[in-house]
Amino acid sequence: MGHGGDVINELVTDHREVEELFGKIDGLPSGDKNRKIYADQATMELVRHSVAEEEYLYPAVREYLADGDAIADKEIADHSRAEQIMKDLESCEAGDPEFDRLIGLLMSEIRSHVADEERSLFPMLRLAATAEALDDLGDKVRQAKKLAPTRPHPSAPDTPPANKMLAPGAGLVDRLRDTLTGRGKRG
Repeated sequence: MGHGGDVINELVTDHREVEELFGKIDGLPSGDKNRKIYADQATMELVRHSVAEEEYLYPAVREYLADGDAIADKEIADHSRAEQIMKDLESCEAGDPEFDRLIGLLMSEIRSHVADEERSLFPMLRLAATAEALDDLGDKVRQAKKLAPTRPHPSAPDTPPANKMLAPGAGLVDRLRDTLTGRGKRG
């Protein structure tokens, strides 16, 4: 969850961790209860990652890139679609026929989003922002992920300042719920 380095290295490492979880899900047969555990772990990581991007990366994109507003708006729309899928997935067990459809949809959505960020957004940002700014953003993103929610909240604000004010409280409640329920842990 906190890897070090500039914001791009931090977020790319997150992408690889989520892809590893997706690989574990793909490697298990339909209905295997561990698919739900890995899906919960992926959701927890994706929500933290998305919240941190919305709090710090996308405001920087708006600031540093010529088409920053349009790019940030598109990325936030991608997050909203993925968050709704994760919310729907939250109520499904691995044996539910809807689980396979939703996890497939989520993986497709996230893989497309990741490819777009890594091929287009990140290289543009690396050219436009200073190394110091990228390092500072990396620190802010790591801190945000520590306090971020772990469950999807599709109706929560996704732009500053409201998201920065509400995310830590939602994160605290989510982490407490996760601890009490054992969510994302193998039994």
